Amino acid sequence: MGESRHSLVALEGADLGHGDRVVLPGLRLRLHHGERVALLGPSGAGKSTLLAGLRERLGDAAAWCPQHHGLVPGLAVYHNIYMARLAEHSALANLWNLVRPLRTPWREIAELCAILGLEGLMRRPVGRLSGGQRQRTAIGRALYQRRPVFLGDEPVASVDPHQALRLLTLIEARHATSVVALHQRELALSHFDRVWGLRDGRLVIDAPVTELSLADLDALYPDAEATTAADPGDPAEMAAPAPEALPCSRGRA
Repeated sequence: MGESRHSLVALEGADLGHGDRVVLPGLRLRLHHGERVALLGPSGAGKSTLLAGLRERLGDAAAWCPQHHGLVPGLAVYHNIYMARLAEHSALANLWNLVRPLRTPWREIAELCAILGLEGLMRRPVGRLSGGQRQRTAIGRALYQRRPVFLGDEPVASVDPHQALRLLTLIEARHATSVVALHQRELALSHFDRVWGLRDGRLVIDAPVTELSLADLDALYPDAEATTAADPGDPAEMAAPAPEALPCSRGRA
């Protein structure tokens, strides 16, 4: 295997969870350098748990964009993005920066905000931003970390499809590898190399997008499929497909 395909993370029967609670038992997967992975699954399937496990194993190699942004509402856009690299400056410099922004970080963040469509908002408190603006600020903070791997927990959930594609393209340009939790199945197939699909605490899809169809991804969401497509009078049609029926190139746990 060439350098472009070396494994960054290899999970072989790992139990992932929170404290004593295992959410994803016996998980087997590999994340390779240079991959763009879409992470799909219904709410509660374990996407955030898997991302947390990847963060733990990747350490400082991973930039992190959490689901609920993790921003400080009372601080300006500039300061929220600047916090991504607090450790690179002394405590005194960080305190001074609160009152009078440091020249180099201000220039760097201004350039990033221009790309993100946040120009003119750098001094505005995050609490006064729209949901989409907060989403872009959170992405900006992750990008400002300048790390090779991007991990995002639904980082484009609050923006329109055009903006989502633009942001994902920006993430791709600045990070060699990415794992992004999504609910937009079409976007997963059109913009990513690989899909990991979770359902019922199991990895049931692990395949390149070239081997998958929209129907394969729709099967991850049986409740939505049942309420929109099934005949209410036919119990057989209402039954959700078993996880074993879903494609998984690496085998099922």
